[in-house]
Amino acid sequence: MTTSQQQSHIHRTVLNNGIVVLVVENPAADIIAARIFARAGSCYENPEQAGLAYLLSTVLTKGCNGLTSLEIAEQVESLGASLGADTASDYFLLSLKTVTSDFAQMFRLAARILRSPTFPEAEVELERRVALQDIRSQQEQPFTIAFDQLRDVMYQNHPYASSGLGNEATMSRLTRQDLVEYHQRHFRPENIVISIAGRITPENAIALVQEVFDDWQVSPTQPLPKLNLPELNVEPQIKITPQQTQQSIVMLGYLGSSVRSSDYAALKLLSTYLGNGLSSRLFVELREKRGLAYEVSAFYPTRLSRASFVVYMGTAPENTQVALFSLRQEVDLLFTRELDEDALQAAKNKILGQYALGKQTNAQIAQMYGWYEILGLGIDFDTDFQEAIASLRATDVIAAADRYLREPYVSLVGQERAVHSAILDFNS
Repeated sequence: MTTSQQQSHIHRTVLNNGIVVLVVENPAADIIAARIFARAGSCYENPEQAGLAYLLSTVLTKGCNGLTSLEIAEQVESLGASLGADTASDYFLLSLKTVTSDFAQMFRLAARILRSPTFPEAEVELERRVALQDIRSQQEQPFTIAFDQLRDVMYQNHPYASSGLGNEATMSRLTRQDLVEYHQRHFRPENIVISIAGRITPENAIALVQEVFDDWQVSPTQPLPKLNLPELNVEPQIKITPQQTQQSIVMLGYLGSSVRSSDYAALKLLSTYLGNGLSSRLFVELREKRGLAYEVSAFYPTRLSRASFVVYMGTAPENTQVALFSLRQEVDLLFTRELDEDALQAAKNKILGQYALGKQTNAQIAQMYGWYEILGLGIDFDTDFQEAIASLRATDVIAAADRYLREPYVSLVGQERAVHSAILDFNS
């Protein structure tokens, strides 16, 4: 076992079997939260099994060695605790939170679920049907249609092209045996990060983790799965879906950088400046001043591979053409005109303020440091990111915009005449 302490309040330990344990002692509240991460998100699925990690997250807590779904639920509820699983593109997550006196009991239960799920056939079938209903429901939502077709054209055969749910065809094919094999392949000690925050000493937390996980050994006959993602070199394209909707969804996407890139902070700042909140550039210019938008925003998620930088607007059908032109114009300004110092500082303040608010609770703290570790960024990323934002200059920001935000992928959903007219004008 190796232990390091890169920041004064974060204890990082690597167990002999490869599990990384992070502990933040925070005695302010009588609560302990834990996040157990695995490198088993949707990026690790085969394309023909899209939705497998999501389905596993819905069934994982529905039975384990010696316990039924009902018995697990009764244990959790009798303690007033919370326990749940979730999946994202780059990782899988098992979360728990409880009062300090019950933490050891809940953690042992979570470990049992993680290591020996039974995936009862009836639960698998039930959750698969629920997922199929969700997929069908999303296909009726204009925003989801627009975002799905934008991802599809941007990422093609890359896992980021599909939602975590997969699609009807892939979800319909998934079986209990698929879940068993996926679990055996990816849920192994050297693929796990455990992050704990709350009223517990690092020594006690590590002793508990060792007690329940120390006998979990790496399989010498099964190599660790490697993630081989395809290169992204798709030329920008336009996709439209005519639909009898009350509004048009206008969406532009740009291939941004990975979280590991030196440009990540600048793109985060640009996304915040453009579309984060009521004071953002898009909201003020396109909704408040011009009345074009029912809703307007921008987002740029944190990803291991190249993330999508997206701006979008919901607008009246008759405004589709001008909305598309105006969105493009606002993004183009980012690489043709430097942000003034006031706008730059305001965007920095907003990011750093929201960042500080996002790590107030033990659950948020456990989530954040575990997330950094599972992405391979390390716990120092907490300070590195804040310093990178604070040190950005206007020239850094305009240079990043020039590198990533020149040519958009376009996705439109709306009444046929409105979307076709918008594209004709856009191409002329």
